[in-house]
Amino acid sequence: MSVYRPAKSKVWWFEFEIGGVRVRESSRMTSKARAREVELARRAELRDGMVGLRKRGTPKLFSVAAKDFIEAKRAKWSPGMATIATGAMKHLAPVFGRKLVIDIEASGIAKYQKARLAEGASPRLVNIEVGLLRAVLKRGGLWARIQPEVTMLPERKDTGHALTAEEEARLLDECGKSRSRALRPFIELALQTGARRGTLLRLKWQDLDFDGRAIRLGKDKTAAGSFRTIPMTDRAFAVLTIWAQSFPARRPEHFVFPAEKIGGAGAEQAFGFEGITVYEIDPTKPIGSIRSAWETARKRAGLEHVRIHDLRHSAVSRLIAARVPLPKVGKIVGWSPGTLALMAARYGHFSLDEMREDMSALDHGPKPDSDPGSYKKSPKSPTREPGLIQ
Repeated sequence: MSVYRPAKSKVWWFEFEIGGVRVRESSRMTSKARAREVELARRAELRDGMVGLRKRGTPKLFSVAAKDFIEAKRAKWSPGMATIATGAMKHLAPVFGRKLVIDIEASGIAKYQKARLAEGASPRLVNIEVGLLRAVLKRGGLWARIQPEVTMLPERKDTGHALTAEEEARLLDECGKSRSRALRPFIELALQTGARRGTLLRLKWQDLDFDGRAIRLGKDKTAAGSFRTIPMTDRAFAVLTIWAQSFPARRPEHFVFPAEKIGGAGAEQAFGFEGITVYEIDPTKPIGSIRSAWETARKRAGLEHVRIHDLRHSAVSRLIAARVPLPKVGKIVGWSPGTLALMAARYGHFSLDEMREDMSALDHGPKPDSDPGSYKKSPKSPTREPGLIQ
């Protein structure tokens, strides 16, 4: 072993030659035995590098690895995606945060899934949280080892609640009593456009064409939904016209729902507050969140089961029930062409009477001049495209 200690030094050094290169380094050890271990490790590291083997990084705590992952992805994520990841970490951190990523096992993930379901979390939400954990482990090259043993929870594809007229009336009434003055116009607009929450929160006055009665929506969850223009319903027009009166000094680049603080003075009433004061309005920033006001309003309306996404669900369901052609529905709400049929099955809520009316067409049988058992092609007709019946 080429381990030596220079004169008047307490630290051992090592020197050896590898690949035609002489290496002379300090072991930083005062023990000769430990210095020899450092030299052997250094030789192995250099040999691995020469044959193209990657140096394995130091294992990280999951909390650290997750933070690094989120920061690396934040620039590519939409604000909504960043919020989802942050929310998922609030549940993952207490369970996995102090574990090394290499110590996370499939059995631990299964226990986490079971515990979250017992807390009342939906399978969809638990899958989102486990999906973040999976992404963090994938980044560290550690997911493939446990992947065969991890099972994502089955999700219901028909979940979603379309508000009845009576439920909508109760909800809007409570939203109107909220301390947040933005809540009712926001909820009204969501019902009248079917737009997602994040898209509406980023809406600016320059996106509203009152003369042409149209709304230009910005970046959405999907490419098909981003930067689309939709008509403004009469109800949406009335709501936005009244709401605009609250901002006489508004400018085109200001947000429709700006950041602001709300103070309540006076005695609290059964529903709402007296003497509400709005202050520190910053129209250059969007409102941070309406979640707290929304939660209060829906509970007072007795609609704890209704989610903000159900407002979009309600709008789409009403369009489909009104027999609006699916391509038009997709254009309005920003569906990609490939999801039209899937979304129709998910959002369509048809009563038995409605289906009975449609199926009455089967009572009449085929038309006299048609033959359902044959499909004749005119010799003068051009060749049909594959998959199309013309």
